[in-house]
Amino acid sequence: MELRDYFLALRRHAIAIVLLVAVGLGAAYGWTKMQTPIYEASASGFAKSTLLAEEGTAITPAANDSLAKSKVPTFVDMATWRTVAEHAAEELGLDTRPEDLVRRISVTNPEGTAILKITATGTTPESARALAEAWVNGLIVTIDTNDGDGTPGSAPVTVILGESASLPTSPAFPDTTTSLLIGGLLGLGAGIAFAIMRAISDRRIRPGDDVEQRLGVSVLGTIPQVTSMGAGQRLIDPNDTHSKSGFAVTESLRTMRTNLQFMDVDNPPRRIVVTSPLPGEGKSTVAANLAAILAANGEHVALVDGDLRRPTVANTMGLVPGAGLTDVLAGRAELIEVLQRAPKSPGLVVLGAGTIPPNPSELLGSARMRAVLDELAQHAIVIIDAPPLLPVTDGAILTHQADGAILVVTVGKTTYDLVEKAFSALEKVSGRLLGVVLNRAPLTGAGAKNYAYQYRSRHAETPEAEEQPPAEPKKTPTASRPKSRSRRPQARRGRSSVAMPPQPIDAIDDEAALQELFGDETVVTPAPKRTAGGTGDDG
Repeated sequence: MELRDYFLALRRHAIAIVLLVAVGLGAAYGWTKMQTPIYEASASGFAKSTLLAEEGTAITPAANDSLAKSKVPTFVDMATWRTVAEHAAEELGLDTRPEDLVRRISVTNPEGTAILKITATGTTPESARALAEAWVNGLIVTIDTNDGDGTPGSAPVTVILGESASLPTSPAFPDTTTSLLIGGLLGLGAGIAFAIMRAISDRRIRPGDDVEQRLGVSVLGTIPQVTSMGAGQRLIDPNDTHSKSGFAVTESLRTMRTNLQFMDVDNPPRRIVVTSPLPGEGKSTVAANLAAILAANGEHVALVDGDLRRPTVANTMGLVPGAGLTDVLAGRAELIEVLQRAPKSPGLVVLGAGTIPPNPSELLGSARMRAVLDELAQHAIVIIDAPPLLPVTDGAILTHQADGAILVVTVGKTTYDLVEKAFSALEKVSGRLLGVVLNRAPLTGAGAKNYAYQYRSRHAETPEAEEQPPAEPKKTPTASRPKSRSRRPQARRGRSSVAMPPQPIDAIDDEAALQELFGDETVVTPAPKRTAGGTGDDG
């Protein structure tokens, strides 16, 4: 993984990181509330010599100070004696053991001074202050007992209370601020570790991944996810450039069309299979919209439903279901009898799946299937909606019959392992992989592609643009005329391999022929709508 991949992983799992930080803060706060608060109070005393100058002698202040400082280390050690604890307990009326009281006391001596700082802890502010002051008194009594005759002030060097203990306002333990800081840092570390581990172990194709580098194939297009599309509406309106999702999908399909046109200039693919590793990847929707966007550019296009197990093309294009490809392959109908024009796409004809057969693999791999594709490819670009590659072999067989396959994968769902298995299935039949289409990519979030929709939509339409006369229809030359046929044979009604007899359909005029479908006349396509912010054309 590169540094960019780590940043994408952190951004992709930002919510998880925030939640783990919140958990860490909550755990730290709960821990502080469960602890018994401990308060600290400090009292200070200083060592002082009580010797007086005798007759005929003199004691300087410096000598007294040196004598006091020399006794400070002894007093520091003496402050931890049991006798001091017993005097403090007696003064406060406590029944606590002396050893427990000693553990609640700490004595320090600032370097180079004769000061002793006694710090006491307690569960309440009052108990901590009382213990600190009582401990100083107990230390003075112990010094007089050991260095003097036991009477107050009898020791040559004693301790005098300098500053009494003040009442603490906040507990010394637990420290809420420090606890929250530690809990937040632990939560942040756990979140970052979680994000990186997920990124390393996650084998799904993600937005922002360098798919071409990881798979070694070209990405023909990235189609964003459109939530408004459902089972009953799978076709994209090419003129829908006013909504962000419609504009993004249209531009992505045009990008895929351009990439296909420039894939092999000398020998462009004419029979293109659209498949996927598993069902539910959106390959039928991509095939239908790709055929429509090719036809919108003035091309003659034939959309063939090669999914003989779960056909959907007829319903997607809004055509009459019935006889179709299987009836042609079984010899029960001629090709011209089952071709239907798409209602909204001039230049696009559709060949439905027909009756579902019991042996789809054998039909798709037959010589008659190749002849049907060759005949259609003479007059149009053939887009074949094929079954997924991994569950059945139909998709691989169709790829062998065609010029190549487009593999549709779902961003955030399909794994690289499944894609590699799909590649292997195509290699086994010597099929050509044209490229990969990333479907259902998010429009927002980490790795989302920028379609520059804001640049186009921020220019409002002007009255001058509305008053402009409509543009003339664009005319594009079509494919060459096929060989004429003097007579069209009648459909045979004998026994075939299909499971059910074909249903009658209201398709193309019976007197029409393939040359009338794919003639030399031009295909008239509506001119793109122009707005002040830009045009709906490819440019």
